Amino acid sequence: MTKVIDKVAWIRIEDGRILAARSHGKDAYYLPGGKREPGETDERTLLREVAEELTVELDPATVRHAGTWEAQAHGKDAGVTVRMACYTADHTGELVPAAEIAEIAWLGHVDRDRVSPAVRMILDDLHAAGDLR
Repeated sequence: MTKVIDKVAWIRIEDGRILAARSHGKDAYYLPGGKREPGETDERTLLREVAEELTVELDPATVRHAGTWEAQAHGKDAGVTVRMACYTADHTGELVPAAEIAEIAWLGHVDRDRVSPAVRMILDDLHAAGDLR
């Protein structure tokens, strides 16, 4: 039986690099975001998680679905997958790691070995589309 971890994530690209976050005690970078609370919409989850993790506010009027990717969940048993519904959005405020986030980084396609399998797929797709260097 396959278990699916349902996550919502923020895609933020600047100067051909994508914003990524690494949690305390983790060895891979992920996209900012997280799991929804009961009854939450994707948008509400995205706004809450990004504010908690990076101390910025996303503009709800600019939230756009960028795609949904599914892959083996990093650090989990075989058959456990993560499904990430990803969104772009404008933000206000300064990006500062908070809560469980140890650090943030701007990564290019060449950094794909530093990210989780699902994020690796996203980097590949963004690179193929010419959005990521």
